[in-house]
Amino acid sequence: MQISEAFGDIAQTIAMLNPQQIVDMKASKEMSDRVEELVLKKKQSLINIDESIELERFLTLNLFISLAKARARMILQQ
Repeated sequence: MQISEAFGDIAQTIAMLNPQQIVDMKASKEMSDRVEELVLKKKQSLINIDESIELERFLTLNLFISLAKARARMILQQ
């Protein structure tokens, strides 16, 4: 999975804005597997520059999703 596809999936979900849907959002198995693979390569010092950039983008996406989920939880608690 390319990072652009991941951003597209998230953008679609956010476009339909539903706090419960945001809270329930989970990464696909394919995405989780790829991040796990990249983290392992980084730990083993086998990661190349393109993979390192890809990993950073996934981590940025994860941060964005975490923030969106936190805000969605706050909305649901009101």
